[in-house]
Amino acid sequence: MTDNELLLAISDMLDPIREDIQEMKSRVKKIEIMQENELLPRLSTIESCYTSTYDRYKDNVETYESMKQDISIIKKVVAEHSEKFYKLA
Repeated sequence: MTDNELLLAISDMLDPIREDIQEMKSRVKKIEIMQENELLPRLSTIESCYTSTYDRYKDNVETYESMKQDISIIKKVVAEHSEKFYKLA
């Protein structure tokens, strides 16, 4: 075989690989477009919701603790007043 014939044979063997590479490039491009148009906006929305929820919790956690203490005190006072009321009745 001549060098030219060997090169042609190698080129023929590479043709299916070239086609596969082109197909993979096309699929990767579609995936990139889908990520850009669908996934990234959704992730951004999820991040925004998570961040705002975290900020609300962080800002109000002290208020929640204070409310829990107040409710505990109110329960005790109501229980004491109920006992006194039933003793008077």
